[in-house]
Amino acid sequence: MNFKLQLPILLGAIVLLFTSCAKPVEAPKPIDLDALKVEIQKMEDAFAAAEKAKDAAAVAAYYSDDAISYGRNSEPTSGKAAIQAKIAEGIAKDTTGKTNVYKVVDLFAEGNSAVEIGSWTEFSPSGEELSKGHYMSYFQKRDGKYVCVRDMNVSSTKDQK
Repeated sequence: MNFKLQLPILLGAIVLLFTSCAKPVEAPKPIDLDALKVEIQKMEDAFAAAEKAKDAAAVAAYYSDDAISYGRNSEPTSGKAAIQAKIAEGIAKDTTGKTNVYKVVDLFAEGNSAVEIGSWTEFSPSGEELSKGHYMSYFQKRDGKYVCVRDMNVSSTKDQK
């Protein structure tokens, strides 16, 4: 056999060898956005309940160990421990009895990542709306559950009470 005929046969054999040994690529499972929205809303409800109970550790359970939180009027807070410390400091200073409600407005997800756009409303102990705004949280699914890796929030109330 001459070399010009052997080369395509050899290359074909190599390609066949590598493609037959490769694992088949599995299509990602479709994400049930309705179920995920319920799951994320439960996380937001637990966050609000923990704030109301003044339990900084329970609030911080929302975050991954390597999370970064971008709060209003402050520098970013890096790491779950630092986020929990900042929450505990805020809780210790709070004597107002204000509460927050968080609501999932929109959700985008692909693979093991999800992005939530949400709204928050702050209420006085008597139920009067004091302020409101929006937030964005980026989640990753780790060890079978979603955790917040990044979050940021803004106020849409011009005059804070």
